[in-house]
Amino acid sequence: MKFRSACSLLLPPLLLAGCASGPPFIEQMQPEAINTAVRRGQFEMDCPAATGQILSQELLQPLIQTFRYWGPERAEYTVGVSGCGQRATYIVICPDNGSLSCFPGGARNVIQNR
Repeated sequence: MKFRSACSLLLPPLLLAGCASGPPFIEQMQPEAINTAVRRGQFEMDCPAATGQILSQELLQPLIQTFRYWGPERAEYTVGVSGCGQRATYIVICPDNGSLSCFPGGARNVIQNR
């Protein structure tokens, strides 16, 4: 009987600990979002030395939500890219569909010379 009561006390915390996962999706995808924006910025600015930084991030709800199907959540990042005396702001979308990939959603402005 003591074994059963000990198991009932220890089992729930062990199960919860086993369910712990890594960082939240929005934080996990930050490096890929920056990389996506920087690659685009390097090409558009003709500047291989361009670097990027996250300016803002937001977790968006699925576009499609029906009683039978839910689309994936999406992380939307605004990434500032600068280099070679230029800077631009890009929107990057990362869907939470298991692929760990992002795509550029567009630029918010034209490339500005400093």
